Amino acid sequence: MRAEFMGKKRRNYRSRRTTGDRVREALLMLGEAQGCLLNHGETPWASITFAGSRHELMLDFAGPEAVAAGERFIAALPDHEFAIPGQLVADATISSVNHMMHPAPRMIVTATLLLLEDA
Repeated sequence: MRAEFMGKKRRNYRSRRTTGDRVREALLMLGEAQGCLLNHGETPWASITFAGSRHELMLDFAGPEAVAAGERFIAALPDHEFAIPGQLVADATISSVNHMMHPAPRMIVTATLLLLEDA
């Protein structure tokens, strides 16, 4: 290491949160932090007048309390007002739900969100 750099402080840089990070955080909070993220796919999306991205997330709600939170998540998602900077959530739907009861209650939910860039 060079002598002129030895006495200087290093800056701690925080990594920038992406839109995907913000979507994941918003959905996990909507699920009352009871769901575990299994998968998150993000694809760019555009039409003649809009640009944005489509997000598909798979959440695992394991245990009786988590399944109850998952049921509330399913009911709340379509009408939820998201606060994602620079983005508008144009559509939020549940594309699949898989319930399992043995050996313990478990529910896997797939949610799809269409985000548009806010101009």
